[in-house]
Amino acid sequence: MATSDAYLEHLPSVPSWLNKGDNAWQLTASTLVGLQSMPGLVILYGSIVKKKWAVNSAFMALYAFAAVLICWVLLCYRMAFGDELLPFWGKGAPALGQKYLVGRAQVPESTHLFANGTVEAPMTQPFYPMASLVYFQFNFAAITMILLAGSVIGRMNIKAWMAFVPLWLIFSYTVGAFSLWGGGFLYHWGVIDYSGGYVIHLSSGIAGFTAAYWVGPRLKADRERFPPNNVLLMLAGAGLLWMGWSGFNGGAPYAANIDASIAVLNTNICAATSLLVWTSLDVIFFGRPSVIGAVQGMMTGLVCITPGAGVVQSWAAIVMGILSGSIPWFSMMILHKKSVLLQKVDDTLGVFHTHAVAGLLGGLLTGLLAEPALCRLVLPVTNSRGAFYGGNGGIQFLKQVVAALFVIGWNLVSTTLILLFIRVFIPLRMPDDQLAIGDDAAHGEEAYALWGDGEKYDAIRHGSHISSYSEEMVPSHSPYVNGVHGTLTGVTINL
Repeated sequence: MATSDAYLEHLPSVPSWLNKGDNAWQLTASTLVGLQSMPGLVILYGSIVKKKWAVNSAFMALYAFAAVLICWVLLCYRMAFGDELLPFWGKGAPALGQKYLVGRAQVPESTHLFANGTVEAPMTQPFYPMASLVYFQFNFAAITMILLAGSVIGRMNIKAWMAFVPLWLIFSYTVGAFSLWGGGFLYHWGVIDYSGGYVIHLSSGIAGFTAAYWVGPRLKADRERFPPNNVLLMLAGAGLLWMGWSGFNGGAPYAANIDASIAVLNTNICAATSLLVWTSLDVIFFGRPSVIGAVQGMMTGLVCITPGAGVVQSWAAIVMGILSGSIPWFSMMILHKKSVLLQKVDDTLGVFHTHAVAGLLGGLLTGLLAEPALCRLVLPVTNSRGAFYGGNGGIQFLKQVVAALFVIGWNLVSTTLILLFIRVFIPLRMPDDQLAIGDDAAHGEEAYALWGDGEKYDAIRHGSHISSYSEEMVPSHSPYVNGVHGTLTGVTINL
């Protein structure tokens, strides 16, 4: 039977190495990941915060998405995935040339050899052009930056944030990405980070917590009461985040193959399990389910499965969901209230718990549960397996621990140095008088025109009795009303 013209080679637009299905899926996965940030996290951040911070929080995400893209193609992609400069860093260069972008994608670009001259880890060459890979990895870099922002919203000087984004991308994110994904020492050593449990979530959680320490806390009034301004809109953002995760983990194999299918299924299984466990714990200890708590449980499940989505069996995804719905819940709802350090550092959205704790948990569980046959489908280092499968699995778990320590240490140091540098020129925190106002002081804009088309509340014209319905006066018994981890009120549980 004659081959359809659709599958024939048409140079130069369809070279012999191009697989249209793989390329279509990679571009689709890239777009799904992009939708997690724009508009997913823009909506989520703009609605989960107090009304007076809705515009500022959404804008921090919007700005980061745009700034990361330009930095990515000008310099950072090849720092993360280019030729080796150092064992943990690539050579920075633009990824804008036509010849470079239309050529076949390849990772890593540098070949490592053993002492006997054999290749240490073979190069991966997906069946699509470099342009597809550059865009896919950009969306990962962008969402990492936006997740980090969740720790400092509600008080960080927007000008300091605008300076912080490119610097952190250059000096922190690219190091983790190259080390674990782009051909660095952890990549060749065989550390498993399937889709970013360490590169994205552990790094954003640790860097966010560090940034929250240096920026300083919100106003006392905001820390004591920080209710979301629109719970239903928050759910819309969370829904985009969940559905977009199918591209997040499904695009990691760089092909529309069976491992992508396993990863997508495991991602959703773990997220659903984690949400149900978190919600159940809320009901047991607080007497009622919380929508914000359910979103946190969803998030920790998605984060936990990410480092092992394509290399663990689906029953293991349920196990990971049970643990990701309970251990981060414990750290957020119990440990947080008992730790002096965690109380001192004002991590607005609890990114440390939902991303650092859950990402570390997922990386370690991957070191235990990675299934050998699935590992052979996608990993560059042969004979990879979790500790539960015997053989060299114990060494694999040790590798996961070492990689986590490297990511934690690098992000602590690099984030600190970047913020100390910025602080010399720009105050990291907005002044208290502006913090009392919020969006109007930071941007001259507000999220909602409550009294008319752009008309602000005036006690003389509208009557002081209206204020009794303001967000400051609405009674609530939710443990999440002071932010996602109920910093100062709520229930303290003694186990």
